[in-house]
Amino acid sequence: MANLLYDALFGCHAGQDTPFLHLPDGRTLSHDAFLRMAARYAHAMTAEGLAPGDRLAAQIDKSPQALAIYAACAQIGVVFLPLNTGYTTAELDYFIGNSGAKLVLSSDRVSDALAPVAAAYGAALRTLNADGTGSLTDLARDLPEVFDTVSRAPDDLAAFLYTSGTTGRSKGAMLTQANLVSNAQTLAECWRFTSGDVLLHALPIFHTHGLFVASNVTLVAGGSMIFLPGFNIDQVIAAIPRATTMMGVPTFYTRLLEDDRLTADLTAHMRLFVSGSAPLLAETHEQFETRTGHRILERYGMTETNMNTSNPYDGERRGGTVGFLLPGVELKITDPATGDTVETGEIGQIEVRGPNVFKGYWQMPEKTAEELRADGFFITGDLGRIDEDGYVTIVGRNKDLIISGGYNIYPKEIELILDDQPGVLESAVIGVPHPDFGEAVVGLLVARPGETVSTDAIMAALGDQLARFKQPKRLFVVTEFPRNTMGKLQKNILREQFAGTFSPS
Repeated sequence: MANLLYDALFGCHAGQDTPFLHLPDGRTLSHDAFLRMAARYAHAMTAEGLAPGDRLAAQIDKSPQALAIYAACAQIGVVFLPLNTGYTTAELDYFIGNSGAKLVLSSDRVSDALAPVAAAYGAALRTLNADGTGSLTDLARDLPEVFDTVSRAPDDLAAFLYTSGTTGRSKGAMLTQANLVSNAQTLAECWRFTSGDVLLHALPIFHTHGLFVASNVTLVAGGSMIFLPGFNIDQVIAAIPRATTMMGVPTFYTRLLEDDRLTADLTAHMRLFVSGSAPLLAETHEQFETRTGHRILERYGMTETNMNTSNPYDGERRGGTVGFLLPGVELKITDPATGDTVETGEIGQIEVRGPNVFKGYWQMPEKTAEELRADGFFITGDLGRIDEDGYVTIVGRNKDLIISGGYNIYPKEIELILDDQPGVLESAVIGVPHPDFGEAVVGLLVARPGETVSTDAIMAALGDQLARFKQPKRLFVVTEFPRNTMGKLQKNILREQFAGTFSPS
């Protein structure tokens, strides 16, 4: 029996002296050198007692060695659990305890604080730093550079990714070998990745986007990556002429647009820019295309499914949409109350089914049954619609739906109008408690740099564009919106901040 994940991503490159990772200090690591490093880590991890099916929790900085830990886990059959480097010790306590991790990896700077947590759950603790040093590297240094890959079935677990937990305890989404490989192969084909591609990689690798999309697609295609520790504008600008592709979050593109060095000449060597993890403003689409001649490709995915849809490589990349279904993926828009499929163009909840859809939530059978139907369709929690041309548009999260005076109100509809108002850079619409209506619509606005926003003028303008029940009861101008590490707007925080807007004084 083979090991689908390791064979498809890593093992197929054994002995290849072709470039894999281009590092900021000018060094290049070949595919073969990377695999030999990963094999040493695999030996070190088995020396720590890890066996197929065990979990390894890693809160480590981005580095070639950190990526090699992922490869080593695949080779051993260990379930890889990457953790956000911003998590506190209290948060890590939950993830380590819930996952039953047998080995915890951290940097030296937090290992002392994490040691009691690991000990409390009977987990070993080793370190790995951004520069590649650490106690696990010390253990691996003199170990063999070849490891006998452990056989695993396609349905065996390959990784956990914990969801953000904005509405309760984070859930460990269980991803199988087949989930990861099928999605990587589909994306590589749809986006035309080849061994000649050089991906500019400035994303974190504790998240689906940076690890299971950017890295996996490059590995499947046999290409290379300019592997930056994070998004540094000077490093990114310097790297673009050496790259052919780039994947980023919307913030990457807005920051590039703020820099005069972003030109058509700078990006002439590029063939593809991809954006995801958060919605890309239509204005960003237009400005980027005007400046560079490139139309950003936006796609849609999530922790539990990896990627579900994508704007086309060839054809119209339609701003404000996330494109068409990926091959092999089924998607339907359903009525949240009945589960029945709605008519074309109507808004409903998005459900998906396919080889990319996860196996369920770790140790949460009731939550799994609630969100993963018996027929394999996963209830994503996103609201959207499919137009007559087949383009999918995301209009928000189900939990963001506002019910005011008995009417269903979709924030995205209002946000699109607010975004077009004079002086407005971006907007967010939320529902907050109201004594008469149950919930009331509140609009939050961020002004363009150097401009002012007149809330009175905007309120007057909305009267001609929105039914009265959809119009915000109040508009507020704020300096910025709270976002997570991937740039996704956190409306739950905004709802908390403005919850008392209509409370009796």
